[in-house]
Amino acid sequence: MLRDTPHLPPLASIPRRGLLQAALLAGCAPGLLLRHADAADAPLFPLGVASGSPTAESLVLWTRLVGAALPAEVPVAWELAEDEQFRSIVARGSERAIAADAHSVHAEPAGLKPGRWYWYRFSALGQRSPVGRTRSAPAATETTTRLRFAIASCQRWDHGEYAAWRDMAAQELDLVLFLGDYIYETMTPADSRARRRHEGGLCRTLDDYRRRYAQYKSDPQLQAMHARAPWIAIWDDHEVDNDWAGAQSQTLDPATEFLQRRAAAAQAYWEHLPFPKSARPRGPQMRLYGSHDWGGLARIITLDDRQWRDPQACPRPGRGGSNTVDLKDCETLLEPRRTLLGAAQEDWLRDRWDKTRPWNLLAQQTLMARLNWQDPAEGPGRHWTDGWDGYPAARQRLLGGMLAAGARNPVVLGGDVHAHYVADLKLDYADAKAPVVASEFCGTSISSHGMAQERIDKVLPFNPHIRLGRSDRRGYMRFELSAERLEAELRGVDDPWSAASPVASLAKFVVEAGRPGAQPA
Repeated sequence: MLRDTPHLPPLASIPRRGLLQAALLAGCAPGLLLRHADAADAPLFPLGVASGSPTAESLVLWTRLVGAALPAEVPVAWELAEDEQFRSIVARGSERAIAADAHSVHAEPAGLKPGRWYWYRFSALGQRSPVGRTRSAPAATETTTRLRFAIASCQRWDHGEYAAWRDMAAQELDLVLFLGDYIYETMTPADSRARRRHEGGLCRTLDDYRRRYAQYKSDPQLQAMHARAPWIAIWDDHEVDNDWAGAQSQTLDPATEFLQRRAAAAQAYWEHLPFPKSARPRGPQMRLYGSHDWGGLARIITLDDRQWRDPQACPRPGRGGSNTVDLKDCETLLEPRRTLLGAAQEDWLRDRWDKTRPWNLLAQQTLMARLNWQDPAEGPGRHWTDGWDGYPAARQRLLGGMLAAGARNPVVLGGDVHAHYVADLKLDYADAKAPVVASEFCGTSISSHGMAQERIDKVLPFNPHIRLGRSDRRGYMRFELSAERLEAELRGVDDPWSAASPVASLAKFVVEAGRPGAQPA
């Protein structure tokens, strides 16, 4: 007998015959289920469910069992249906949730129909998970489809509530692209007056990172959006350490020590998001860059700007990580061999641009457009070194390779900087008449604090290719893509400390196929 979470009586109250039948249906040993009947007093699925990595024939279903008395291995049954009532179940199976993976489950049903919605659920030890909704991607031959998606990033727990996720879950979306900073590894300062605080100190060990993910994933608004549509996720720095670069931490820890920390962070990241089994980290390394085709409409390309980058140029004395520097004081910034992606990923990307589908969506971590913080009358430029401005030669190679590949209608998507930006991408920002080669939408944070709007207002005149800059609101961006155009809406939260806050439309833009550059809608 299976009962839905969270209203479940103790498993001991279920007849022994029912337990045996449940065990057999789940494909597990009946004795194992009976021995751990008392573990069902508490809900096993408090972190909800999620799905991701959709293709035309397969996807990933995720959950994680939580409980103090869980055995080292628990069989978990899953079901995928064409209807919310599970009258038409099209796939089912069983996965082993093991302690070494925090009892996380990454099921991968295959042989699905392209371009349709499904519902899924899990069951284990007599309990049943909440129901999630997901969908497969359209078939490659489908050219009349559309894609409704959102981009989001930077959801620091102790900086605000998740009203943005609540608002997003009310939208009809096919896909969520999460672009980094799913958790923050830091400790909430002792003198902070935040209404929500991080549990524990700075994350360094696997247990630290697991506890931090469990805290974030306990939020009902975040759970609701995970259960609403499939996700494709990439990380940025805070899933590991602020401003990390390859084998270097911000505090310049010994490389062997930091790589051990990276391995712990990567394992916890994989355990808590709907990644396929093939993405399981190998020590500190995890393959995150890839491409995902949405029928004949678009290619979505994901990048990783952390694992293989060169360290940031001209850091503060005695530290690694970012800085804001004047070009005249930092010759290293302009060195042509410096890379943000690493040589192998750069080479891979040059071959992944799509020449046949109408759109190329490049999902990466941060603002790609140049953002000069210095009045041109006062000097040649002032730039933040952690983003693409810290690796200008690498940015030139990326955009040049995109043009050489004949990529159709490229659009760059980003996060990280806790502000909404809409920008034109160019090969030469010094030339006001240089052609626009791509459009960029960089979304604000779900909750993480942004800089004062006055700072952005002051420098926008120095950056005429940036059509909008808003750091005063938390939120996300939602899009609707067709063969003819990309429509974008910038959403903003009114009250960052209210989970029930209204979320308003701040601006709308459109990119017409064949015409790079966003226009106000």
